[in-house]
Amino acid sequence: MNQQPHASTSVVIGAGPVGSTIALQLAEAGRPVRLLTRSGSGPEHALIERISGDANDATVLTDTFAGAAAVFDCMHASAYDAQVWRRELIPAEAAVLTAAGRTGAVVVFPESVYSYGPVDGPMTEDLPRAAAFGKPAVRAELLVARAASRTPTVSVIAADFYGPGAHVAFAGDTMINPILAGRRVTTVGKVDLPHSWTYVPDLAAAMIRAADDESLWNSVLHAPTAAPATQREMAALFAEAAGVGTPRITGVPAWLLHCVGAVHRSTREMAEMAYQFERSYVLDSSASERRLGLAPTALEVGTKATIATWR
Repeated sequence: MNQQPHASTSVVIGAGPVGSTIALQLAEAGRPVRLLTRSGSGPEHALIERISGDANDATVLTDTFAGAAAVFDCMHASAYDAQVWRRELIPAEAAVLTAAGRTGAVVVFPESVYSYGPVDGPMTEDLPRAAAFGKPAVRAELLVARAASRTPTVSVIAADFYGPGAHVAFAGDTMINPILAGRRVTTVGKVDLPHSWTYVPDLAAAMIRAADDESLWNSVLHAPTAAPATQREMAALFAEAAGVGTPRITGVPAWLLHCVGAVHRSTREMAEMAYQFERSYVLDSSASERRLGLAPTALEVGTKATIATWR
């Protein structure tokens, strides 16, 4: 491995669960971080400099990236909507890549499985990432633009998130809040199919490792992800970690989401992705684990840590 020196500053864009976790992992390892958000929010740490600014502003990016060796672009769009993603994320990523290229920084992105589209087996790194509809098509376009950029990039694909701070996720508030309240869990699709879940700290660690190792640049990797668990099994693990009874769980069928989505836009956007819960949806990270030298956190361990932060 051609490891990069760790004294230089890293830039993190976005203070959601992934960006905040990356910033804290870097800072706790003694590495200075500039954390860029519109509001100047984010975790507090002596080595984290929180900066308020617009990541679309070339001047802000140039100033923030000065002297940085790596940029972790964890930017979110303002809405879960394909049109919004295309309008906001494509130009924003282009601006980040241009600014990072001027300073010689590598840009590392967290990425979803969306670009694979519907699959009939485990998702591996050699599958085509060429989905041609809705939100998955936007993710595919972003990956193409990164590959075409002169700025070195790494995209680290994760399955559905879970972990500390991952509230807006199927294995977040949707599942955990009713479990802690002793209520039925209502989720999407078939609850007894294998499904992969990526622990946010494992994704963050993989992104940091990828930035540090030049041999991993200009590649697409899979975040270390444990063996799949059904939604029912995941709910049971959370309940066990919380010391409460195993919850009842119901999945809303995709056809019903599509019916409601005909008149309700946010439901329509959710229905577009319901196929991920209507068939086995498994992310195989074994090849990337070998390249990264990392292993996933066991679901039993990750769910306990997650419940501890929820409470």
